[in-house]
Amino acid sequence: MDITVCICTHNRPHYLRDCLAGLRNQTFAADRFDIVVVDSASTGDVPVQVARMVATIGNARLLRLDQPGVSAARNAGAEAARGEFVAYIDDDAVPAPDWVERIQAAIAGGDPPALIGGRILPQWEAPLPPWWPARLRGLLSIIEYEGQGEYRSAALPPGLEPYGANMVVHAPTILALGGFGHQIGRVGTALQSDEDVELAWRLQAAGHSARYDSRIVVRHQIQAARLTPRWLLSRLYWQGASTVLTRRLLGELFDYRDLGPQTFKGIPEPARAWLVVGERPDAASLVGGALILGALLANSAVDLIRARRSAGPASG
Repeated sequence: MDITVCICTHNRPHYLRDCLAGLRNQTFAADRFDIVVVDSASTGDVPVQVARMVATIGNARLLRLDQPGVSAARNAGAEAARGEFVAYIDDDAVPAPDWVERIQAAIAGGDPPALIGGRILPQWEAPLPPWWPARLRGLLSIIEYEGQGEYRSAALPPGLEPYGANMVVHAPTILALGGFGHQIGRVGTALQSDEDVELAWRLQAAGHSARYDSRIVVRHQIQAARLTPRWLLSRLYWQGASTVLTRRLLGELFDYRDLGPQTFKGIPEPARAWLVVGERPDAASLVGGALILGALLANSAVDLIRARRSAGPASG
């Protein structure tokens, strides 16, 4: 058995049900892969619901964690994997019928990559508001690019990154590197992210291949509650914090000028200087830089939202 599918879930049994239904309908034989559902400290009667769903699937088993956190849940899934490769899918994503088959094809051969990111198409619970900036679709965990290649190479568009909603890893390799970082990644309702990106770049720094393959497809159920200005600004704020923290964990210099001059128009130079993370090794600079970057990204989005709201109504 080469592949273990890992679904990390927290208090979302209705989405998990759809994800498991998609895994039941795979073109790849069920006895050739297994499924690990990691219940990341769900509350109330949700653990009972999750256990009942998992019990109906012959090749699935359940792990229960007492503390929430996506990085800890993904690491637990990798440690429990029977397959050499772990295929991560979010509980609110539905795999294409040939998802596992495509993964098997991608890892076949003599030298498979340590990480493969796949394509993530939207499945809308409500229409995307017309004011939503097109360049911020990725904040909804959407990847629509078609093609293959090594991340951070000329084969792929600049800025293309892997998302854990559809990502395959070589379990022994990532565990040897410490797995997903516990200092980063979503916990509860906080929208901190980039634990998947940080792992991919850490793998590349260690000499491993991290590739993108758009033939590996899931559909991400985009919650209607996320299609509001309030959620977008919160997500931008936490993305700023996540970007700074990721760069710091990788030992890389983050320079605010990488984001372009329009983002920081009108911001005094002393405030901008906090965003050159790496020049000040103290914790205060990390926190300050993260908060400023998050706030500035959110602030820059306000103008975009206001400019496009006239195209149609928005809620929130």
